[in-house]
Amino acid sequence: MLEQLIQFDQQLFLAINKGLSNPFFDWIMPFLRNRYFWAPLYLFLIVFLARNYGKRGWMCLLFLVLTFGICDYFSASVVKPAFERLRPCNDLSLKDEMNIRVTCGSGFSFPSTHATNHFGMAMFLTGTFYSRWKWVAPLAFIWAFSIAFAQVYVGVHFPVDVTTGALLGCLIGYLTSTLFLTFKFEKQWKSGN
Repeated sequence: MLEQLIQFDQQLFLAINKGLSNPFFDWIMPFLRNRYFWAPLYLFLIVFLARNYGKRGWMCLLFLVLTFGICDYFSASVVKPAFERLRPCNDLSLKDEMNIRVTCGSGFSFPSTHATNHFGMAMFLTGTFYSRWKWVAPLAFIWAFSIAFAQVYVGVHFPVDVTTGALLGCLIGYLTSTLFLTFKFEKQWKSGN
């Protein structure tokens, strides 16, 4: 069963990495996975929360950073060392079949820390703001999905890596948003008072 899952994962990886190959994706995907590309969004979040919510906005930012930190630590320092799965770009059996579009890196692959971090933040923002702004959910998850998909396309993660990272991040983001809303008295936060 596990061997079949790994084989399916590799086939799906090649279908994305090689099968969807085109000049536009070759250009945009390395940007989508780069943290500096998203810096304006992070800056917007800081300014928006601080300006519109004052002290509560700073508390929200603190919980958002806490979400990121928990996701990053748990994914990179707990789960990855336990599984030690090679990245596709370091897997010699795939090297001749795939396109490597960025520097590979030496770290392990499972789960994707990029996916864990960004889905964690997306879930936190959705859990915190969805009752007020329904559009937050699709935007946050499209943002997180684009980063996770780019990880597969450029050749540094398998689809199971980003899927597992997304699920792990969503769980952590749900827990931290629930904690934040409980800590900040949910009615007060949602009403804006």
